[in-house]
Amino acid sequence: MNDLPAAPDTDNGALLSVRGVDVGYRTGRRTHVTAVRDISFDLHPGQSMALVGESGCGKTTLGLGLLRLLPRTGVVPRGQILFRRKDGTRVDVRTLEREKLRRFRWNEAAMVFQGAMNAFNPVLRIEEHFLDTFRAHERAGRRRPRKEILERSAQLLETVRLDPARVLKSFPHELSGGMRQRSLIALALALEPQLLILDEPTTALDILTQRSIVERLAELREELRFSMVFITHDLGLAAELADRVGTMYAGRLIETGTTRDIFYRSRHPYTSALINSVPPVVGDLHVPESLPGGPPSLNALPPGCSFEPRCAHAQEVCASERPVLQVLRRRDAGLSHTAACFRCTDAELHAEGASRD
Repeated sequence: MNDLPAAPDTDNGALLSVRGVDVGYRTGRRTHVTAVRDISFDLHPGQSMALVGESGCGKTTLGLGLLRLLPRTGVVPRGQILFRRKDGTRVDVRTLEREKLRRFRWNEAAMVFQGAMNAFNPVLRIEEHFLDTFRAHERAGRRRPRKEILERSAQLLETVRLDPARVLKSFPHELSGGMRQRSLIALALALEPQLLILDEPTTALDILTQRSIVERLAELREELRFSMVFITHDLGLAAELADRVGTMYAGRLIETGTTRDIFYRSRHPYTSALINSVPPVVGDLHVPESLPGGPPSLNALPPGCSFEPRCAHAQEVCASERPVLQVLRRRDAGLSHTAACFRCTDAELHAEGASRD
């Protein structure tokens, strides 16, 4: 029997529907700094979405907020996080009580954290992490015996191409960085979640280990058919792993679209600047251009577009009015191209985008 309250049943078939979500951190009894503002997007079954942007733009805060894994000072004061469960009903993650939220995590959605060494308890062997995960997050009516859990854990480690006989008996510090990261991915897949949120899963790994993990993630997604939110600074990884990309700046989503839209037809000046700041993966080589200035303080955001002080294409209206996400191209399954920029309202740009399609 389901023990989670169902959310309203009007939806568009998405696995995850985020509507007007704010995420912040308390700074006093009645005040908090809003780190993520008015986020809305859909993620459909089997899709992969990458969140890109500079450090401090809110990517990790959003990922943690979606599963309510924020520190004690973190709050999600507004919005809906609607998730379609395996039985077809929907739940608003934001309203779940503590015990129901614990049952939701790892059964329906799991997270791979940025620092694998920090994600593991250093005094527990890897097998104990698997045992604790199954016991803590499985539903009350299903308690697997230790032997069955370890057999399942061994299968999961084999899926990420690790030797379970060695890894299960090891402490985290006895494994290499790549082995710890793959162990963490196996742990996240323990209860067959429909959604996997990965926060910089290849950070601080050498290029060959990064390649191995990225290739295996792509294979696992194809085999197990889970959806994925991929948080990264690496635009090359975003281009390779994601169906859809969302650019974040100063806590807001400022452009979303298919991977092709973002990398070949980006419309927001910030997205274009990000792409131009790294060497191209394909096509002619060019000298990367650094983006001048820095993002604004979340305590003192400008009244208009947050990117206006750094934007080479700013107009007078940009300093006084905040642009909202507008649909530039409509596509099925939540893959429409959107951007929050006054330049995108120009008929000339619309015509240009249509001609390139």
